[in-house]
Amino acid sequence: MPRFDIPAPDATARAAAYERLDGLVKPLGALGRLEELAAWLCAAHGVVPPRPLDDVRVVVFAGDHGVSALSAYPREVTAAMVRVFLAGRSGVNVLAAQAGARVRVADIAVDWDGSDVPAAVTAHKIRRGSGSIDVEDALAPGEALAAFTAGREIAAEEDGADLLIPGDMGIGNTAVCAAVVAASLGLPAAEVVGTGTGVSEDGLAVKTAAVSAALSRSADRVEDPFDRLTALGSACLAATAGFLVEASTRGIPVLLDGVFSGAAALVARDLAPGAEQWWLAGHRSTEPSQAYALKALGLTPILDLGLRLGEGSGAVQAVPTLRAARAIIADMGLLADLA
Repeated sequence: MPRFDIPAPDATARAAAYERLDGLVKPLGALGRLEELAAWLCAAHGVVPPRPLDDVRVVVFAGDHGVSALSAYPREVTAAMVRVFLAGRSGVNVLAAQAGARVRVADIAVDWDGSDVPAAVTAHKIRRGSGSIDVEDALAPGEALAAFTAGREIAAEEDGADLLIPGDMGIGNTAVCAAVVAASLGLPAAEVVGTGTGVSEDGLAVKTAAVSAALSRSADRVEDPFDRLTALGSACLAATAGFLVEASTRGIPVLLDGVFSGAAALVARDLAPGAEQWWLAGHRSTEPSQAYALKALGLTPILDLGLRLGEGSGAVQAVPTLRAARAIIADMGLLADLA
């Protein structure tokens, strides 16, 4: 298993941030979570105040999943949505534009030819789709590491960003996330499976049974993170984990989105302990597996808007809150300066 050198956020900058926050023209702690976020940004950027969040980038990892038949939507939607991202008309495109963030889409495992899209979109493609985890492994031997490496390469290509956001697109991905979170934390399927794109009560029962079957099938092969990704994950989930690890090695702060990046973060943390110090949780998903993942990672969501779109759409909504946190430490006056 590869080893990673994860730097620690700047503790001196964090301490200086809290000292400045305590000296602002307000009662101690009066700005609550904004103060915590401001200090986190100072530690991540290594300076007080932190840099303006001018360069925010979203990378949407796209891929199809073998369990897509359990979804309320057909798997062909994944390929169609890649084109929507490229046209700038998806939910995350619209919301990212409001936050001044740039959106990139990376086809890691979409089940299509993809010859009509820019080569940069498919430059890191690993395979077309993945196995149906209830009856077979998601990936072939070696593909989890290859996808993880692709995600690291993508993060390296995004070096220089003030903040990175991993997004996702793939019909069937909530079932995969539930399986990975359950295997990572030793939980039963019934506790982590949610309705995803909106399956019916009967559909939820079928989905839960499929995740339970996947967990039983792979019970003796989930201790190693790459074996876990091979048996239960997907190429795009492995790539997202690689993206998170590489961002941490480079000291780039990351704002996690929903259930998909939460599941990937659990695997990334297992591969690179300490990497979670560079991550914030942008929002609370309606999917139950995300809550378990964030609790295990020690992360508290910034927003809770009842979102379940994915794509990075929830995390970009938290960017203005982070900018507000930066503004208070950069622009508020000091009690010591009062006449």
